[in-house]
Amino acid sequence: MARLPRLYAPGVTQLAMADFLPAVSASLDSACYRNLTRWLAEAARTHEIALQGWSLTVAGIGLLATPANAVGVSRVIQSLGRNLASSTRHGSVFAHRYRSTLLQPGAWVLPALVWLERMPLREGLVEEPDGWPWSSAQAHTGGLAVQPAWLAPHVDYWACGNTPFDRQAVYRQILLDGNPPSSDQRIAAALRGQGALGDEAFIQGIAGAASRRLTPGTRGRPRKVKPEAAPQ
Repeated sequence: MARLPRLYAPGVTQLAMADFLPAVSASLDSACYRNLTRWLAEAARTHEIALQGWSLTVAGIGLLATPANAVGVSRVIQSLGRNLASSTRHGSVFAHRYRSTLLQPGAWVLPALVWLERMPLREGLVEEPDGWPWSSAQAHTGGLAVQPAWLAPHVDYWACGNTPFDRQAVYRQILLDGNPPSSDQRIAAALRGQGALGDEAFIQGIAGAASRRLTPGTRGRPRKVKPEAAPQ
């Protein structure tokens, strides 16, 4: 089966996830996470993506980003994979191609950020989602003395409050509460399906500029239509 083209639409934020191979997951330590964070900062600048959220966990690499072009996100993930493979002497690090979904602003960007930053909690790595140092959660909840210059908070995050303190307090409560299970399920399904997550108006609005179709096509060969019998 032919590979799907990478998903992209100009100016549209996407959630991307690249899963590690089990052997790579088993070899990760603080030094690896520290290096991955540094490489991510460098790659985001080099490949012109506005990085709005990220999580580096045992499971893999998750990014919330708005790329400037169709290849930005893929090049960032490829760069992280090459650097990690070289430093850990693994031949490859990812279990498969990364998956992504385009997100409707004002509806799905903030839930996707919450889903992303709760990855460490779902994996049992921490008791609170902003307790994990290898994600953007602490930057969004006020846990860092100095904000990373390479993190570009999304406008939907800015809408959480009028001041930095207000935004951090409001978002921290949203993060602690988590999404409704149905929302998390839709985000996970959208990643698996590698399409767009939003209402019909959003999907129709970006369909013409997207790199490929945003909804799955009908599987299998076209259905044959039985010819009508000739009149007697």
